[in-house]
Amino acid sequence: MNTIMSDRVRKLVSATLIQPWTWPIITAPKVQLSSLSSEPVIASKKPFKVELVGGKRYSWCTCGHSKKQPFCDGTHKTKAQGLMPLRFIPEKDSKAWLCGCKYTANPPYCDGTHKQEFIQSALLPENSDS
Repeated sequence: MNTIMSDRVRKLVSATLIQPWTWPIITAPKVQLSSLSSEPVIASKKPFKVELVGGKRYSWCTCGHSKKQPFCDGTHKTKAQGLMPLRFIPEKDSKAWLCGCKYTANPPYCDGTHKQEFIQSALLPENSDS
């Protein structure tokens, strides 16, 4: 079946398929598509002392919204979609201090970052006791 194209249509198709876009492309201004934060909230201004079982998988909350701190309860799915829990498996049974401020450089373990001014002066979410 032969397709008949006008000369004008053939040139347009040829320019579109062969040549890169040569006219200015209009871009939309950057907009924030979500009001959900990808930064953690400070859940506590001190670490959580926990007893870990060797070989058991844990999910440490990275967003700060979990009501089961320091562990994840899935709240990040609605309140902090850019964040995921940190999953870890301790090698042996041990007591540990897990970070509550969510700004540790050694997650999930506390490194003392909570002692810094930006943590100590921060407001905590209303549902927090710390």
